Amino acid sequence: MEALIPVINKLQDVFNTVGADIIQLPQIAVVGTQSSGKSSVLESLVGRDLLPRGTGIVTRRPLILQLVHIDDEDRRKSSEENGIDGEEWGKFLHTKNKIYADFDEIRLEIEAETERVSGNNKGISDEPIHLKIFSPRIVNLTLVDLPGITKVPVGDQPKDIELQIRELILKYIANPNCIILAVTAANTDMATSEALKVAREVDPDGRRTLAVVTKLDLMDAGTDAMDVLMGRVIPVKLGLIGVVNRSQLDINTRKSVEDAIRDEYAFLQKKYPSLASRNGTKYLAKTLNRLLMHHIRDCLPELKTRINVLAAQYQSLLSSYGEPVEDKSATLLQLITKFAAEYCNTIEGTAKYIETAELCGGARICYIFHETFGRTLESVDPLGGLTTIDVLTAIRNATGPRPALFVPEVSFELLVKKQVKRLEEPSLRCVELVHEEMQRIIQHCSNYSTQELLRFPKLHDAIVEVVTSLLRKRLPVTNEMVHNLVAIELAYINTKHPDFADACGLMNNNIEEQRRNRMRDLPSAVPRDKAAASGSQNNPISEQGEAGTGNWRGMLRKGEDGVSVDKGALLPILPSSPQKGYAVNLLDVPVPVARKLSAREQRDCEVIERLIKSYFLIVRKNIQDSVPKAVMHFLVNHVKDCLQSELVGQLYKAGLLDDLLTESEDMAQRRNEAADMLKALQKASQVIAEVREIHVW
Repeated sequence: MEALIPVINKLQDVFNTVGADIIQLPQIAVVGTQSSGKSSVLESLVGRDLLPRGTGIVTRRPLILQLVHIDDEDRRKSSEENGIDGEEWGKFLHTKNKIYADFDEIRLEIEAETERVSGNNKGISDEPIHLKIFSPRIVNLTLVDLPGITKVPVGDQPKDIELQIRELILKYIANPNCIILAVTAANTDMATSEALKVAREVDPDGRRTLAVVTKLDLMDAGTDAMDVLMGRVIPVKLGLIGVVNRSQLDINTRKSVEDAIRDEYAFLQKKYPSLASRNGTKYLAKTLNRLLMHHIRDCLPELKTRINVLAAQYQSLLSSYGEPVEDKSATLLQLITKFAAEYCNTIEGTAKYIETAELCGGARICYIFHETFGRTLESVDPLGGLTTIDVLTAIRNATGPRPALFVPEVSFELLVKKQVKRLEEPSLRCVELVHEEMQRIIQHCSNYSTQELLRFPKLHDAIVEVVTSLLRKRLPVTNEMVHNLVAIELAYINTKHPDFADACGLMNNNIEEQRRNRMRDLPSAVPRDKAAASGSQNNPISEQGEAGTGNWRGMLRKGEDGVSVDKGALLPILPSSPQKGYAVNLLDVPVPVARKLSAREQRDCEVIERLIKSYFLIVRKNIQDSVPKAVMHFLVNHVKDCLQSELVGQLYKAGLLDDLLTESEDMAQRRNEAADMLKALQKASQVIAEVREIHVW
């Protein structure tokens, strides 16, 4: 059992070198208000004066005090090795291997180190001071002296000094492996003990709290601490021990700790004879030693598991940081090749890291082609932006000064080109979306696929610049090709296209059939030749067109997305007779005249609209098929094929090696910290492995 505390001290030494708080080692934290006698209790346990004294807040940094018991042989060996003239000495972590045989020097060093970090304005710091004391007259203990609890700032102390001290104390005593030594003066009411109050916040059951009552000799005359020492006032599961401190006069007159302990024993025998054997500094030291050993025994298995788990985690972390670069040329080529491969694999869908939260790489490009671009084209109305007046105006402009017997073909070509031109904008937007996604793939590869690049920020930035430049160069080439695809469709309106010819033939057949049906449905009382003559005398084309137009209008109501509109009825009608008192000069009326369309005009407009729609759908189908192919050839595949050669050509140069492979200071520091922590954990695991079963139980 005695070997357990030295094991914890060794572990403390191991982790002190890396300044780690990740391992919560068993220790004893001393908590109490200012001037409650904390320092006197610690000095009594050490047996020497070594702590700073004075009024107000003296302990302004945590002092981790390791007491190491040495026998005569160990003392003699250490004296020979270190040239120490004496049987007791101390060592600070921050002064490395310097030996302090004079305890006054230890006190001065504590004061100097406190002011170095905390300043001289009575402020506090959570950075601990590590002190190890070697002596044959002490027991093995690990103690933490914490700043005294205070309520009101004094002098130039920070306004929130109370909160700072409280948070610092809770940081240590919240450790489940920490025994809390709650110090309270006997001449105060135990029910108002700040030390016990803070301890109860983190240890409500009192399972790891030991109460120490100081200044038993300073109680008012006629009173004693019998009820308190018997645990009748404040019950504490680990016990309650009373001690007698040296007075300020004793300290000023250099009364030794040995003499103070002797006087303490005499006082207890006289004042509390029945409790003398269970109180006093010597009993406190033995109790703390026993409690700490049993506490370590209980914590050791869990501590060993924790160390092994952390060692595995830090090994993995260190591996992710990579090894220091030795062959820079090979490393640069390897990183460039890996990035290019991952970039291409992300497009192909064979990358190692598959994104599950959203579409990425080739999958998003496919979505752009067949969902975004496809639906956008399908949403383009073949007759969008065209009114009946626009169509009629185009027909009239194409006929010139003479009325036409047939619908001029020029009007169809003029109007259909205008509609096909509208496909260019969504096609160019498709190129833009694919370009943006290929830019996003760069960041995806940097974050998920080639994390090694994060070690070299300059190389990462250079690769991003090269790929971005390559994409930027291919963008105008691809846009030009897409522009040409639309221009090709505009250059030659192929009215002999098989799909378009079939649509025209079907339309003509329908018109002829409607004409025959119209003639067949004429009243039987009218002779067919007379009806024909009458129709010929009037306007056979208009009559035929009227019948035909009416039927076509019915078909359009069914065919065009269920819209039922009489286009002629939408046009305003010019009054047929002048108003009274006014003369109408038709030459002053704007051209074209706003009026209701004649049957033939309606028929002509509907024929042109039907032809435009038929041809537009053919072109839209061509564009929907050819634009993705052009984008793949001129942008996506070209970048895939040229990426590695472009990266090698731009970056794989002897003059750039040192600059590109310069590690970030942050990454180098993290690797060193991880390596140090891994070594500490491995050493700690060896230290625990040396503890035999006999030492644990």
